[in-house]
Amino acid sequence: MKRAFLTALLALSLLFGSACGAGMNPQDDSSNEDLTVIGMCQVGAESDWRVANSESMKAVFTEERGYRLLFEDARQKQENQITAIRKFIQQQVDYIVLMPISESGWDSVLQEAKEAEIPVILVDRMADVGDESLYAAHIGSDFLKEGRRAAAWMEDAFREAEGPVRIIHIQGTLGSTAQLGRTAALEEAVEAHENWELLTQLDGDFTQAKTYEVMTEYLSSLPGSGDIDVVYCENDNIAFGALQALEERGYACGREGVSVITFDATRGALAECLNGRIALAVECNPLLGPLVETVIQDMEAGRTPDKHSYVEEQTFTAENLTKALIESREY
Repeated sequence: MKRAFLTALLALSLLFGSACGAGMNPQDDSSNEDLTVIGMCQVGAESDWRVANSESMKAVFTEERGYRLLFEDARQKQENQITAIRKFIQQQVDYIVLMPISESGWDSVLQEAKEAEIPVILVDRMADVGDESLYAAHIGSDFLKEGRRAAAWMEDAFREAEGPVRIIHIQGTLGSTAQLGRTAALEEAVEAHENWELLTQLDGDFTQAKTYEVMTEYLSSLPGSGDIDVVYCENDNIAFGALQALEERGYACGREGVSVITFDATRGALAECLNGRIALAVECNPLLGPLVETVIQDMEAGRTPDKHSYVEEQTFTAENLTKALIESREY
């Protein structure tokens, strides 16, 4: 009786183990045979924009809509993204969706994906690779254009300035596409205006905490109150950290004080823009899930998608904002 019981128990164990093992590979799960498997590697959750971007992807790529989403959070480390891509290749996913932390360092792993015949779609940021066939498409924002919109606003706002226009520039994650584009736009504008003075460039890494730290340290080094006209922040969370540091040091932010410029235009930033603490918010739309799905549907149908697709965006000041508009936004 004991031997018979153990034999039955072993059989059940083997059956259960086999079922569990099948679930480890998305392509071996018969219940998911008709699902398109997406391996997605996100930068992390460093900003309100990034969280909204992730939610947009998760809302689109659901089983009810015909997908299985394998979502990896890289926690702001490129080596985690590379590891995730190799894991997706082993799992034989149908598509890889990558939000690159920085532009460089992708040639080898994307070549591995190409050899495995898995299309890679870049979202938000770009990858600087020697062979553009290593990725199928890029979907995101024109960050240089965003920066030029901010520079145009500055040019108009300080057109009558008699003295120097003193600017603090707080950058996002160095080497990322957003940082490179927005930085290039400001630097070319400073070069074109003799009275624009770039006081410093600080690394805020797209986070409120780091920006508050580096901004507080810089402001503490200035003699007296130190004249500052503009703080050019490369995303909303940087702007929030800068506002906190400025006001703690006695600076007024708004029409009669420092003009804070930000990018992303999430609800929180637009609320600060409406109340006057932020002078200009340049939109960077995170809701890219539907555009990514369009690219995948094109490839599923045998069509070649556009290599680059950019979302439509706008700029906001207190003059073109209302509470109703802010509350109606999805992010």
